[in-house]
Amino acid sequence: MMKRILKVSKTRLLIVFIVFSLFPKNLFSQQDSVKYWKIGGDATFTFSQITLKNWSAGGKSSTAGAFLSHAFVNYDKNNSSWANTLHLGYGWNKQQGENNVKTDDKILLTSKYGYKATQNWYYTALIHFKTQMTTGYDDPPDNKIIISDFMAPAYLLASLGMDYKPNEDFSLYLSPLTCKMTFVLDDSLSVSGLYGVDDGKFFRAEYGAMLKTVYKKENIIKNLDFYTRLDLFSNLLEKPQNIDVDWEVKLNYRFTKYLTAVAALNLIYDDDVKTLKEDGTPGSAKLQTKQLVGIGISVKF
Repeated sequence: MMKRILKVSKTRLLIVFIVFSLFPKNLFSQQDSVKYWKIGGDATFTFSQITLKNWSAGGKSSTAGAFLSHAFVNYDKNNSSWANTLHLGYGWNKQQGENNVKTDDKILLTSKYGYKATQNWYYTALIHFKTQMTTGYDDPPDNKIIISDFMAPAYLLASLGMDYKPNEDFSLYLSPLTCKMTFVLDDSLSVSGLYGVDDGKFFRAEYGAMLKTVYKKENIIKNLDFYTRLDLFSNLLEKPQNIDVDWEVKLNYRFTKYLTAVAALNLIYDDDVKTLKEDGTPGSAKLQTKQLVGIGISVKF
């Protein structure tokens, strides 16, 4: 247990170091006017509650909620462009007398620095980090079989490539030099073989190529905001045909300034992420899908 705590602590320190090392030396310099920075984002919260007592039709009391947030900090001056985005999501569902069931959980951080090569192309370095916040179970609501936790798994991608940005709404990043690092900092999960890490180890590195494209548009039609992201990675040294896919699309429709309808879809395929068989052994990789439809409170900043 102590070994695991030390490993998690070291990894958290590594993440903090990576994030802060990305900040340019003149971040707080008075020479860089506020006009070169763009900061913003949005947060949406949906919640529902049902309370039953002596209800003749039957049923259970329950609560459910979901939180989605997207924030960005971008810098653009002369030939330099630095884009940072943070996506957070968490959802739950709890019925009377049962354990809490997690319906969403993600931390997604991307930092991308580019130096202009031509009018719309940039020489670019990118760091992409993804994990979840809390423990995930394969048998909710019993919550006895753990299949994920903070930093188990976690993915850190570091790459060099070219970024095509014709405008503020669209970006296409191509990298022939990418290192994908998988962390599984949990003793039981590291020996399960669920995430491609060798038995008893906590880390795996893969080398290959990646494509990352993002398109976002406010008021694509009146009051409707659109966002989509597609990440592709191929391990060129081992089974390059088995491409990792992470595709996300989200629609926000604003009824009023704060009342919003949200529809989101996320599809993931990773050949190294195995499902659990009934006997508890790793099975095959399968397409992962997540859908969200809800109405809630949304705030832009």
